[in-house]
Amino acid sequence: MARRPARKPSSKGSSAKRKKPKRHPLRRRVLLYGLPLLLIVVAGYVVFLDYTIRSQFEGRRWELPARVYARPLELYPGMALRTGDLNHELKMLRYRPVRTATEPGSYSRTGELYHIVTRAFTFWDGKEPSHDIRVRIGAGAVSTLEDARSGKHLSLLRFDPALIASIYPSHNEDRILVKLSDVPPILIKGLIAVEDRQFYSHHGINPRAIARALWANLRAGHTVQGGSTLTQQLIKNYFLSNKRTLWRKANEAAMALLLELHYDKQQILQAYLNEVYLGQDGRRSIHGVGLASQFYFQRPVQELGLSRSALLISLVRGPSYYDPRRHPKRALARRNLVLDVMAGQGVISAAQAQAAKRRPLGVTADAPSGISPYPAFLDLVRRQLRRDYREQDLTSEGLQIFTTLDPTVQRDAERGLVQQLRQLERDHRMKRDKLQSAMIFTRIESGEVVAVVGGRDPRFAGFNRALDGVRQVGSLIKPAMYLTALSQPQRYTLATLLEDEPFQVRNADGSVWAPHNYDKTFRGKVPLYQALAKSLNVPTARLGMTLGIPNVIDTLHKLGITREISPYPSMLLGAVSLSPLEVAQMYQTLAGGGFRTPLRSIRAVLNADGKPLGRYPLTVKKVASGSSVYLLDTALEKVTEEGTGKDVHAFLPADITVAGKTGTTDDLRDSWFAGFTDNLLGVVWVGTDDNQSSQLTGSTGALRIWGRVMQLLRPTSLQLTPPGDIVNAWIDPASGRATEQGCKGAVQLPFIKGSVPAAGAPCTSKGLNWIQRLFR
Repeated sequence: MARRPARKPSSKGSSAKRKKPKRHPLRRRVLLYGLPLLLIVVAGYVVFLDYTIRSQFEGRRWELPARVYARPLELYPGMALRTGDLNHELKMLRYRPVRTATEPGSYSRTGELYHIVTRAFTFWDGKEPSHDIRVRIGAGAVSTLEDARSGKHLSLLRFDPALIASIYPSHNEDRILVKLSDVPPILIKGLIAVEDRQFYSHHGINPRAIARALWANLRAGHTVQGGSTLTQQLIKNYFLSNKRTLWRKANEAAMALLLELHYDKQQILQAYLNEVYLGQDGRRSIHGVGLASQFYFQRPVQELGLSRSALLISLVRGPSYYDPRRHPKRALARRNLVLDVMAGQGVISAAQAQAAKRRPLGVTADAPSGISPYPAFLDLVRRQLRRDYREQDLTSEGLQIFTTLDPTVQRDAERGLVQQLRQLERDHRMKRDKLQSAMIFTRIESGEVVAVVGGRDPRFAGFNRALDGVRQVGSLIKPAMYLTALSQPQRYTLATLLEDEPFQVRNADGSVWAPHNYDKTFRGKVPLYQALAKSLNVPTARLGMTLGIPNVIDTLHKLGITREISPYPSMLLGAVSLSPLEVAQMYQTLAGGGFRTPLRSIRAVLNADGKPLGRYPLTVKKVASGSSVYLLDTALEKVTEEGTGKDVHAFLPADITVAGKTGTTDDLRDSWFAGFTDNLLGVVWVGTDDNQSSQLTGSTGALRIWGRVMQLLRPTSLQLTPPGDIVNAWIDPASGRATEQGCKGAVQLPFIKGSVPAAGAPCTSKGLNWIQRLFR
């Protein structure tokens, strides 16, 4: 057996040991302690992401704008309504004219017969179902109202209300939340087929889709395909930014897995449908299919068919690039591609796809603006809401606010104001756009504000003259003085003679106040009702000084004026500055028979789930004698019959009775008219923003606008109901004494029982024809 050769001795000697390799204790420590620490950090970050998802997703997911609605149209047999008014209401509601009405939100018309299918809607007092009705308009009124299926006559029908405004969060995101059950199944199936075919099988991310997209992008040299699932898209839109970084994509993937861990597919899909970004309207971003359906088609998402659903799906890939209003060809091509994909995936048949391709995009020409067309009215609504709600609640809690706005009255108020301002400028040879104006209309029986116009440009959301235009009111103040007098029936009646003679009052500062009439003449003695009808300053001022300025101010406060009023003699003739809203409150009490009803613009408020939060019921307080107010209202009728307001009948038929009062301030700076019919009160101001002369009196300015608006509205005649203690008597205006019917100049006036003047007025039969004299 061969022996191994002996190992050569080391140069350092046989006793020298072999050198051991170097060890790295720092690397071992890093691996030993750093890796667990990293795992703890990653786990902690995952826990943080998980908490972020659950806390936001289970709480209030979105800041929702408040929705503001007009009053709902209520039809009943005999209701005054013209076909043009009904057409306007249906247009406001975005009902679609069709040949045969079968779906909610559609109507057909044959002459004066309408076939309408209304939409279901949840009000503060419950849910109103959809109705299939026929309504016939004849002679300017509803002649028949019946169920279209059963033929049963209906006593009342309530439509869904028109959306007139939204109050947005600070980031200007807008959406209408929908439930999964509200969305057409074809839209959901198409979305999944196009955007995430494995939605129901993956757990938040789809590795195969990511790999497929990565390969396609590498081959193209740029991004041509995305691999994100619907869950990842939801995470990106809801939690993350749009930055394309690896860190964002890692977060997106992790959070998608966590989201799928806690929530089922239906919850995720519903959240996606409400979050997805689908367009832009100026500063307002359009999110969710609910709002997108209204924005592009002006109809609820429930009413979408195949072609419109496909268009919404096509917008997911690029709302700006495929904007159907700006780029209709691109949008059409993309929609048709979506239809092909849906057919290829078996969601629809090839025949259905071809039929849908032949249909137009179906997009309305103009996008419904997120800006309210009624900024002055919305301003009033917001001020009244702030009494009960925080601004944060108004812009983020999805409140549903039901207001008192009457779209027909608002339309006619705007039209009448704009038309007459232009006419006034032409008639008086003024510079164009010199004049400004404001007006408010209310319902007398309820105190509901039905129309507000803040200036000659009704769409301008700037200075609101109806609420903030505080100007001297002139003779509009006088009825408060006369009511103070008529509340003392043993001292004052409509026939009481007042002195129309010069007088002076020395003020506390030594200045002298010497009122005069507009025509600079004095009449000696005039009956009280004529002093008001003719708006005579001197007898009015004398009366006010006799009654006492504090008592007149007290009456103004009772009528609803809350502003502090300085007790100077000049206030008796209108040296008091008020806004049209404040004037409307004062005259609302006069038109309401002495019952003060606070003006309101809101009926009810619901939360986002449709549960009532607050009602704004009618509140009434008696502040003046009904009999005294009846006498005053009779005198206000005389204003429009024979006094400064008689020109109102240039617009209204002679048989329409109205009551009102003109107002003019020094140097013709301000022109006012406040008047009421049987059911409507209107206050109009005309002037200039620089407080220069408008060259208009109350009769030549504001009255003309009021008259034109009333002409458009066709009001019912005022019919004052006398209280039980009112009696009528014939009076000789010259003496203020009772006389007989048929005596020359005799007028019939109402009196509170026990206050009729004594007889004794001379009676002459002049003015009677021979038959009347024969049978006297």
